[in-house]
Amino acid sequence: MSSILGPVDDLATRVRTEVERTIQRGIKGVEYFASAGPQNPGMPRDVLYEKATLKLYRYRPLTDEVYRVPVLIVMSIVNRPYILDLTPGMSLIEFLLKRGFEVYMVDWGLPRPEDKTLRLENYTMEFLPECVRRVGIDAGERDVSMIGYCFGGLLAAVYAALHPDDGLKNLVCFTTPVDFEGFTLFHNWTDRRHFDVDRLVDTLGNVPPEVITEGFSMLRPMSRVTGQVRLWDNMWNDEFVTSFRMFDRWANDQVPIAGECFRQIIKDLMWDNRLLKNELMLGGQRVDLGRIRMPFLHAVAEHDDIVPRQASRALIDLVGSADKEEVMLKGGHVSLVAGANAVKRLWPKLDGWLGVRST
Repeated sequence: MSSILGPVDDLATRVRTEVERTIQRGIKGVEYFASAGPQNPGMPRDVLYEKATLKLYRYRPLTDEVYRVPVLIVMSIVNRPYILDLTPGMSLIEFLLKRGFEVYMVDWGLPRPEDKTLRLENYTMEFLPECVRRVGIDAGERDVSMIGYCFGGLLAAVYAALHPDDGLKNLVCFTTPVDFEGFTLFHNWTDRRHFDVDRLVDTLGNVPPEVITEGFSMLRPMSRVTGQVRLWDNMWNDEFVTSFRMFDRWANDQVPIAGECFRQIIKDLMWDNRLLKNELMLGGQRVDLGRIRMPFLHAVAEHDDIVPRQASRALIDLVGSADKEEVMLKGGHVSLVAGANAVKRLWPKLDGWLGVRST
């Protein structure tokens, strides 16, 4: 008898569970659309330096003893930095502080109309050198480690190549592009035959973030729909919904790009691929990634749809460091650095790699 009733009992349990989840989806769905997304003030920090929209933050230590070499995080110019400090337990900043690192971060802010003239030279030859100098003074150390994420990694690598003797002790890049031919669909969308970047920049000044987000959405056209389906399937799960809303808010909270910088990105990087070809000239200097000699780590995501593997593959070979490593980890462009996947994979790897090189 039990062998017959067992499957029936299992089916009944599954039905009751799904009915309950359906009810919870309806209740939670109403709450979801009627409430604001979760907000997080971030780890306690102070503004160490400020210029125009740029803010250099110093995070307050969480340990009595800290590593000798401080860490400066460089974000992309098109993303808000709070992806690395989403919420307690899912904050790379918090993790590094608890592991004994002194942490600083460059927040580029929102470019104003008068910032439309900013170029790559300003970011890599003016702003970053000053931030590194200020961090060194504040920490009382000449050596500084730099971590760059996505386009922030490109800025960090360019800075390191142009300033190899400025006290940069270690360089870490997360999913950083150098071969812009690798952005196949985005490259086709911005093809010089039909994409009038001069008219766009000359008309608008700063370029709206939609230009970038719409271009990258072409790389994964069904992702938004798939994400909404997953949200509905898991609407009963408070933890999933909270996490989804935090990531979704960040993904849609993009930043305009300074017009002249965007013009450079399209012409020098996207069209002519000058960084890969060792032909990129900034401020009269050639950006040779082979001049990077400090210990170097590049972390890439196995399923990165934003910076495809073909766009980041060449970086490890271009860098001239003797002590260099590339590690591929499971996850996507965002889950590489934030969320449960990052907690288990990237963060421990970064702690181990950086710790032995920060004494």
